[in-house]
Amino acid sequence: MKKLSIPLVVGLLFVLGCATLRVQAPKEPIKVDISMRLDVYQHVQNDIDAIEKIVSGQDSAIEKKSPDDQSLLDIFTGTAYAESIGGAAEEAALRRKARYASLVSLEQAGVIGENSSGMVVVRSDSDPSAAGIVSEENSDRMIIYNEIAAKNGTSVSDVQKLYAERLQRDAPAGTPVETASGSWQIK
Repeated sequence: MKKLSIPLVVGLLFVLGCATLRVQAPKEPIKVDISMRLDVYQHVQNDIDAIEKIVSGQDSAIEKKSPDDQSLLDIFTGTAYAESIGGAAEEAALRRKARYASLVSLEQAGVIGENSSGMVVVRSDSDPSAAGIVSEENSDRMIIYNEIAAKNGTSVSDVQKLYAERLQRDAPAGTPVETASGSWQIK
């Protein structure tokens, strides 16, 4: 019986082991959804930071790091954004720096305010010089916005929106600020 059961078991395993597998292509094509985000706004934000360092009068448009914080990559890329700000945008930033103190005092007094598109607007007629300062400031801001948009391949309105957030955040206390809904509030 042992002699008969071994071939029977082997035959049974052979039959079960040779099962067929049928592979078919799907009726519909396979879809792969790959989402990728190119963060252009990070570059815009770096340009905004570089310009605002010039305007606010910080020591340098380039952030200095201690030797312990630097990497080999910083040698090649660390100053790329600040160095690329030049020409008309840098000249506009230097003009903004020259009027920075008077702009801040007018903002603190509530005479002028920051709107949601990154422009300064006259909110009170109590200072006759405000209109001239606002006109010059807005002209220089538009030069900067256009330069940053062209450099980064984005729209001027996107740059204005990001810049407005920065300017409103950095505005001194007492500055009228326009919200996204269009209402005004005092910072």
